[in-house]
Order: sequence, then structure tokens, then C-alpha cells
Amino acid sequence: LLLAVALVAVSAAFAAAASAKTIHVVERASTDAVTNGSENDVEGNVLTFHNKVYDAANKTQVGRDAGYCIRTVVGKSWECTWTTFLAAGSIMVEGPFSDTGSTVLAITGGTGAYATARGTMTLEYHNKKGTAFDFIFHVR
Repeated sequence: LLLAVALVAVSAAFAAAASAKTIHVVERASTDAVTNGSENDVEGNVLTFHNKVYDAANKTQVGRDAGYCIRTVVGKSWECTWTTFLAAGSIMVEGPFSDTGSTVLAITGGTGAYATARGTMTLEYHNKKGTAFDFIFHVR
């Protein structure tokens, strides 16, 4: 019986991995703005945005995003929540954004084809200027 339970668990894990989908888009950060009135970089600042997103080659617009981040460590990191809107539905994420490198955020849900979405999103700098970012969704 124990062996049967173990086999079912392993089979379920492989099925989940097989049904995982990777979606790679590039955000062009053109609207990012600190909107709480403070131009100084201080904890509690709120950064809002609503940007266009493009295919992985950064050529064709495939959607848009909208969200906000709260500054948690001055000069280092933000805690963010946003939605990426694509043709098949939207994907919501929550997690850290680093001023200096890649981070991993949680996929917290979605709509349309992504209504039951879970998983992670890897956020990587697309360029050194910080004006474009790769969003790599690992949707289960």
C-alpha cells in the first residue's frame, strides 16, 4: 500500500511538471513613477506603473501590465504586486523587486486561460539601464 501511495504521488508530480507552461514577455518600463509625493528614496515610497509588454524578442506588443511597489529597503528593494494582461487572460504576481538583480515572485492567480494559475515568475533585468525587464512566468 505504501508503494502504491508513493507511485501515485510521483505520478502526480510528473503530471504537474508536464503541464507547466513557460511564458516569457518583456516589459518596457516607461511609466514608473513614485506617486506618494516624496522625491527622496525613503521606506514606504509607492511606485506605480502601467507599461506595455512585448514578446520574448522584445519586438511585438502582446499585452500590458499595471501595479505598484512599496519601498522596503532604501536603495535595495521593493515589495510589488501587479497584473500582466495577455490575450488569453491575466496573471497576477506578488514579491520582491531588487534594484540590482533578478528576483522570483509568486504567481497568485489569474483570469481566463490562467484562472487557476500558480507557480513563480522570474524577473530579470533586460538591460543595464533598468528600462526593460524580462518576466518569465512558470505557470502550473
